[in-house]
Amino acid sequence: MTVRSLDLLDLPFLSRYRQDVLSLDSAGLLTRGNPLGASAMLSYLNPHRNIYTAVASENDDTLMGQIILKADETSARLAFLAPAGNVNGLTSPLLDHMAAKAGDWGAFHLLAEVDEDAPAFKSLRQAGFAMYAWQRVWKLPRLDAPDRDNSWCAAEETDWPAIQSLHGQIVPALLHPVENLPRQASGLVCRGPSASLRSAQGDLQAYVAVDSGTQGVWLQPLVPPDSTCVQEQLTGLVSAVASGNNRPVYVCVRSYQAWLESALADLGAEPGPRQAVMVRRLVKTIKETQVVPAMEKALAKAKPAAPVSRVENEK
Repeated sequence: MTVRSLDLLDLPFLSRYRQDVLSLDSAGLLTRGNPLGASAMLSYLNPHRNIYTAVASENDDTLMGQIILKADETSARLAFLAPAGNVNGLTSPLLDHMAAKAGDWGAFHLLAEVDEDAPAFKSLRQAGFAMYAWQRVWKLPRLDAPDRDNSWCAAEETDWPAIQSLHGQIVPALLHPVENLPRQASGLVCRGPSASLRSAQGDLQAYVAVDSGTQGVWLQPLVPPDSTCVQEQLTGLVSAVASGNNRPVYVCVRSYQAWLESALADLGAEPGPRQAVMVRRLVKTIKETQVVPAMEKALAKAKPAAPVSRVENEK
């Protein structure tokens, strides 16, 4: 078996696998389309981006995979495996190879998202991935903009302490190393129906990270159960992110915010299949040079003296 990086001679195979690709990054798939689409092919060979594609082959079987590490993130993502029908004995060696590459980038984890009933779920577990949460992606319906002023606005730097507080309250502490916040404020915040857009940080009711692409808009919410920005404000949220275009809007609900699903169902949102959110922790060996003082070296080389017997005279 051989595992190597993608090269120019492999480009013809990308189009061949386009209809048999297993996407493991839901946000990338729904916002940018098929990871083996024509617009994505050349970016895989760009040495200035943290995108790495590898190929494992044995006899007549071939399996291709890709990892991505975004700027300012500490966790790399497994983007896809292709062809999906070859997710078998080649999977573990290929993932080991890509995990080593992610570790060289400085990533602490490798993440993947897969349907819980998909055969690849077992293959990922055998390759060292563990499930740490589940998620469901909801497609929001077309909604009319609310008559009153919209309570959602772009996050500002002054909102960051309140956003960090929401993250600490909602995301379980054990998941903070994996699901960490970006280093600067981005996305949308809601201050409640009666709050001013310039109100204090303490009035912040919800935060939504936004990932927008040519194919759709991905929303990752942080909304506490007692927030006023749920039912009525969801309509305003769709209006704020759609910006008059026809791109679909998706909301990702993680297991620690499962109560949001009932609100989305009441709104008429369309649920997707439940997915396992999986992580493989990466270990990077760090070699440290230890300085041994000269006196300790000399003592270590010295031969032990012969034992001395003490004889006491009895009177």
